[in-house]
Amino acid sequence: MKKVVIYSKEVCPYCVRAKTLLKQKNVSYEEIKLDQNPDRVDEMLEKSGGRHTVPQIFIGDYHVGGFDDLWELEKQGKVDELLKD
Repeated sequence: MKKVVIYSKEVCPYCVRAKTLLKQKNVSYEEIKLDQNPDRVDEMLEKSGGRHTVPQIFIGDYHVGGFDDLWELEKQGKVDELLKD
């Protein structure tokens, strides 16, 4: 299974929804809380092509985007495909 990384903030309902969806799918992820690690903001901006909203979700090298993007991929049945090695 590919590594999943979520850039998030403490108070963020969309971050909670994304993490809940992944937990329901039994997918582990690395969470980078930008409010606790402000030095990682530039890293997220570079990886996401300048998107500054949270969450920003990555599956392997693929930039999913935010929760709405993740949910759309889930409805299309594509999240499981992306997670495969």
